[in-house]
Amino acid sequence: MALTQRLEFRQSQSLVMTPQLMQAIKLLQLSNLDLSAFVEEELERNPLLERESDGPEAPVAGEPATGGAEASEGGFDEEFAGQASESGAEGFEPVQEDWMNRDLGSRTEIEQTLDTPLDNVFSEEPTEVAARNAQDAVPTTYTEWGGGASNDDSYNLEAFVAAEVTLGSHLAEQLAVAFTAPAQRMIGQYLIDLVDESGYLPGDLGQAAERLGAPQEDIEAVLSVLQKFDPPGVCARSLSECLAIQLRELDRYDPAMRALVENLELLAKRDIVALRKLCGVDDEDITDMIGEIRKLDPKPGLKFGSIRAQTVVPDVYVRSGPDGGWLVELNSETLPRVLVNQSYYTELSKTIRKDGDKSYFSDCLQNATWLVRALDQRARTILKVATEIVRQQDGFFTRGVAHLRPLNLKAVADAIQMHESTVSRVTANKYMATNRGIFELKYFFTASIASADGGEAHSAEAVRHHIKRLIDAEDPALILSDDTIVERLRGNGIDIARRTVAKYREAMRIPSSVQRRRDKQGMLGNALSASPASSDRSRDPQPA
Repeated sequence: MALTQRLEFRQSQSLVMTPQLMQAIKLLQLSNLDLSAFVEEELERNPLLERESDGPEAPVAGEPATGGAEASEGGFDEEFAGQASESGAEGFEPVQEDWMNRDLGSRTEIEQTLDTPLDNVFSEEPTEVAARNAQDAVPTTYTEWGGGASNDDSYNLEAFVAAEVTLGSHLAEQLAVAFTAPAQRMIGQYLIDLVDESGYLPGDLGQAAERLGAPQEDIEAVLSVLQKFDPPGVCARSLSECLAIQLRELDRYDPAMRALVENLELLAKRDIVALRKLCGVDDEDITDMIGEIRKLDPKPGLKFGSIRAQTVVPDVYVRSGPDGGWLVELNSETLPRVLVNQSYYTELSKTIRKDGDKSYFSDCLQNATWLVRALDQRARTILKVATEIVRQQDGFFTRGVAHLRPLNLKAVADAIQMHESTVSRVTANKYMATNRGIFELKYFFTASIASADGGEAHSAEAVRHHIKRLIDAEDPALILSDDTIVERLRGNGIDIARRTVAKYREAMRIPSSVQRRRDKQGMLGNALSASPASSDRSRDPQPA
């Protein structure tokens, strides 16, 4: 068989993921904070990209989110900009001549104009006595911090702002006073670095002795000193040890309290009878001991430099409309508005001569135009998906969680003629502010549970709401078991298995029926013993 060479023309179709397309897909799943950070990086990198507020015209209040894209495609109208500048110049009045530059005439006229005699002024240059006193003056702490003259170059206003004290720095200051030996300070600093934000050390410190090359006895000796630092309970390795340290500080760590602290799992289970036997006390003493435990701080380290919780900023607002429907709108505060400065590109293109510079600015123009269009497309897609979610879950917004319908990505994707992956990216890290609170968009996508009577399926979130409502309304003398909950749900038309009820109950952190019976009976007993009527009856003499 002979091998020959020939030319052929073929026509085929293929899906190519360009870098811009990949970046557009990435923009869909970014949260508003990540998107703002991405746009800030692009603003620093691309000279042809600018914020809408940085342009020649300020943004108009209430302008739609897509205004940035429309403005960028049309470019800047130079003629309109010139007219605006001319009209703006006509609106300003000429500034009057400064009175300080006028010739005021004689001393009397000057004093009448200033409404004060000329003797009542400060000399621009210090006298010899003032200069000598300034040289002999000793700088104080106040002047070193910038508390002297406000025109001093070393004036530091930030010195007056209180710095946030972290737990590590607070412990390090005490470490410098507690130890003088360098080896002990090194061990102490190593242990302080292991303390988490709650004030706890890892349970196993054997690795510390191995890394530092120090005996375990030295590690324990330094640890015993660290556990006496402020705040009380810091550097503990468990909750029991943390509570024990605080009780020793209060001089309340007696044998009975020690038995209680060592059996906290029984206290969590509300097994008061077993605790009373282990501690060897009566009901009144065990109640007082539990009250003392509740007054302690289980996480002492959170007082120093705790992480601040960030408020969720919604991407979509849902409000009730005048016709009884729902109005869906984007939060314009979370949408970055950027423009393409085409006038700057036009000026540069007239002066650039090198081919490399021309290609660079052409790429910048292309990337800036693409980014503006991608942001506009992202906003439109979010609004379209959110509108369809509101339409599908109209019962939730009108009547509550119990009427939440089962919904999946395919139903929304088919309704708005998009792919499921696009809907999944849009609903990631996006939040919706409604009349019932702020919810993540993925909250409205729940699995379906079949109906017992063959009717419409129920949402898993609605079923969890039913389970929680049944448990909250149960009688303390008649606790509902999982089987009883299954029977009542089937009576309401929900076909569900017992293991599913147990899974939903554990996901909502609701204890079992045995634990709930113990908790509610203990609370009921405490309420009866603390009521004044029961105490009065106990003091009344019993009839013969």
